[in-house]
Amino acid sequence: MAAITYLEAIRQGIWEEMERDRNVFILGEDVGVYGGAFKVTEGMLERFGEDRVIDTPISESAIVGAAIGAALMGMRPIAEMQFADFISCCFDQITNFAAKCRYRWGAGVPIVIRAPSGGGIHGGPYHSQNPEMYYVHTPGLKVVAPSTAYDAKGLIKSAIRDEDPVIYFEHKYLYRRIKEELPQEDYLVPIGKADIKRRGKDISVITYGAMLHNTLEAATLLTEEGIDLEVLDLRTLMPLDKEKILESVKKTNRVILLHEDVRTGGIAGELAAIIAEEAFEYLDAPIMRITAPDTPVPYSPPLEEFFLPKTSDIVRVAKQLAAY
Repeated sequence: MAAITYLEAIRQGIWEEMERDRNVFILGEDVGVYGGAFKVTEGMLERFGEDRVIDTPISESAIVGAAIGAALMGMRPIAEMQFADFISCCFDQITNFAAKCRYRWGAGVPIVIRAPSGGGIHGGPYHSQNPEMYYVHTPGLKVVAPSTAYDAKGLIKSAIRDEDPVIYFEHKYLYRRIKEELPQEDYLVPIGKADIKRRGKDISVITYGAMLHNTLEAATLLTEEGIDLEVLDLRTLMPLDKEKILESVKKTNRVILLHEDVRTGGIAGELAAIIAEEAFEYLDAPIMRITAPDTPVPYSPPLEEFFLPKTSDIVRVAKQLAAY
């Protein structure tokens, strides 16, 4: 069985769901003839036709507005944002229409909004952001952010089958950098369930997206220092898997909250509040955050490297916590 990339895992998941359900279709900029900016939808126009793989104008608000209307008429659209940064152009459609339909009149809006996000590609301030928290903060939306090829495929399939809107953040840096052997049979990864990617006893590191791989690298380095990290991959940012989060913290009694998003208003703050409210008596040291600083993502490669959390940051903070 050959290993496939994170990108190919997403592509396979979409392809399989389009084969399974004729109501599933794709719309977005360059998704058809060009095969997508990152080639996730390559070959789909030829297989499924122009009625189900629709090239749109450069108008994110039109893309999501059309997707919402189609969903209300029984279709299951997958709307692609060419870069997650441009999702702000359709903020109104997502937060005031898609997110609220279930609450207002019981109508499901089964759309998936694919949002290629994250830095490490020298894309600068308009092509490297992690805007997930705007949508985590919006009741009615589900927000997922897979870190592995297995999870990327399983979560895109679950998102497509969900009866409510799902924002699917896929990390661009991971597209062709990680590979994994995947099951031949159909499988789903449930929305709302975190996953322990490495069991440990000394410190819990709670993270998601590309930062998972930095954490696993740090965990390997720290074994030489006698520090055993437990690594919890959130996978879903809304709804959060509070049970798994608290279970890990109660086990290790020390926690690092890590994300690539900027610090203020990032999910680390929400996680810290949950842990302080519900597991304070289990803590043997302060809750520590590792995040990007509160600035736009720099274009300059050296500045971007400084901006993004690094493996060395995790090693440094873990040593501080272990010695506390």
